[in-house]
Parts: sequence; structure tokens; C-alpha cells
Amino acid sequence: MRRLVPLLVLVWLIIGVLAVGQRGYFTHRDENCASAGTIAATVIAGPLNYAGVNPKVTNCNVPKPSP
Repeated sequence: MRRLVPLLVLVWLIIGVLAVGQRGYFTHRDENCASAGTIAATVIAGPLNYAGVNPKVTNCNVPKPSP
């Protein structure tokens, strides 16, 4: 049982990476935090991508360091 959970998580994430590749996010993306967030959300969604889930991050507010 202890080996099953990490294996399932690994397979889940690999399926998410495959979905990112099929959507072309690795090759046709802008270099900003919204596209990085979309890639991360798609990987985390894993097999849900093939059930119709299409996570997208459209706005990203990153805090700026104080002067």
C-alpha cells in the first residue's frame, strides 16, 4: 500500500504532463506567470484534463519587493 500511493501520484502527474504537451503549452507559450500557472494547473489536474477540465490562469499578480 505504501508503494501504491506514490506510484498513483506519479502516474497522475505524468498524464498531466502529457496533456500539457498535447495542448502545445511547452512550445507555444508566452513567458509570464499566467502561462506558467496554466501549465502547473494542467499538470496538477492530470487525468481530469481528458474529462473536460481545461484549467487556465488568466491573471497573475505577483507581489513586488519593497524598496
